[in-house]
Amino acid sequence: MNKCFFCDIQNKEDQQIFAQNELFFARFDDFPVNKGHCEIIPKKHTVSLFDLNKEEINVMYDFLKKVKVELEQEFLPDGYNIGVNEGRTAGRTQDYLHLQIIPQYKGDVENPRGGIRNIIPAKGDYKKLLKERFPERKEYFPE
Repeated sequence: MNKCFFCDIQNKEDQQIFAQNELFFARFDDFPVNKGHCEIIPKKHTVSLFDLNKEEINVMYDFLKKVKVELEQEFLPDGYNIGVNEGRTAGRTQDYLHLQIIPQYKGDVENPRGGIRNIIPAKGDYKKLLKERFPERKEYFPE
């Protein structure tokens, strides 16, 4: 069985966690697409967004709005891409729900039309960077 990165980081200090409530925490992404790129993660091991009940969805939404306020104060973005990679085929690398919040800034992409369909070229596949920057995490990402 693989170890779970998102379960383990909750019990460690200095893991870029900057906000939390009773059910979720927010941390800055280790491989940010843009400044302020973060993720909202359930404290309880949850694989899919569809595993959350209505109450948890509501708590997550309220927390998302709180995180947005913090991002606006610190980074002054012009917009956001928000999403979940639901399943390995959709690009998820950890079988643990994490809502991506990617601030966008005027001029960071030549043509932002299509939004999340394009994201930012060459920023999606970070596996090589993971091995170089965090070799101690290899146990979380089997080949």
